[in-house]
Amino acid sequence: MKTVYKFLLCNVLIVCVLFLCSWGYLVHKTVHQLAVYQLPTPLQNFFYANMDYLVNQSARPDKRKRFDSTEGAKHFIDFEYYGENAQNKMPTTWQKAVKKYTADTLYKYGYVPFVVVEMQNKLTEAFRQCKKDSILFYANDLGHYIGDAHVPLHTTENYDGQLTNQKGLHALWETTIPEIEINQFNLSTTHKATYISNVEATIWKTVRTSYAMVNNVLEQEKKVSATMNDATKFRTQIRNGKETKQYSTAFAKAYNVVLKNTINERLITTSQTIADFFYFSWVNAGKPNLENCFATPSELQLKNLQAELLMFKNNQLIQNNMLKAKAK
Repeated sequence: MKTVYKFLLCNVLIVCVLFLCSWGYLVHKTVHQLAVYQLPTPLQNFFYANMDYLVNQSARPDKRKRFDSTEGAKHFIDFEYYGENAQNKMPTTWQKAVKKYTADTLYKYGYVPFVVVEMQNKLTEAFRQCKKDSILFYANDLGHYIGDAHVPLHTTENYDGQLTNQKGLHALWETTIPEIEINQFNLSTTHKATYISNVEATIWKTVRTSYAMVNNVLEQEKKVSATMNDATKFRTQIRNGKETKQYSTAFAKAYNVVLKNTINERLITTSQTIADFFYFSWVNAGKPNLENCFATPSELQLKNLQAELLMFKNNQLIQNNMLKAKAK
């Protein structure tokens, strides 16, 4: 009995760690799926044929944190530690950043935009060599880090609201609200993957935008808090024998209302950026004919893809049980 209890407790803790570290598992899965729909046919067919891997492995970088002490800093960048107005003043290339701050500093206070560029280079090389396993591995990791770069609380030292008496805000913004509200989200976009003129500029624009959103994330929480008492704002749970407080469903819904479409829009923008980076990597590799490297999708897969593309266009993936993160 003790063994079963320890096993269950371990899994609960793992889930909690994942949810506190980045976009929740639901969103990482979702943005990878949506990105595939925005790709040109040659890339789309390849990634769709391997959609299960791309979606189901989307949280793998978070899981690596359990045994790789160097992994954590790859998911965020705490701009405050790099000096005043660092989001605009930091060097955007790794070599120059190391020269200014040292590698140890970057490894301590986060360097997600540099990791995105590194993964993009590795994905390009994988495409160039037509190595299926490597393409999928680096595409998955690249998409994950791009997702993290779109989360405002991944760009600040006050990453969980812990410095402003708003502890728990991290999971509320990126996990709880999507879990509760995704059925109401618009999961459609007319965006088609486009070639990126400057990779560094693109990912730095992303983290700067995320950082510019931090104050609103904090202030809107305070606004909703002013309308509720502790009994309605929090729900109590017993975890590891201790009583803990988390934001209630009622608070999450109210908070999402005052944020308007912020979280939904950030989810869609994430999928668009992932699609652009996948496309950029393929083009820079010389647009290899992936059909010459791998088996082509089956007729059934292509038929399913067309059906999903139609539902994606009409924002009906969830209604038709085609969003893989929620599929029964």
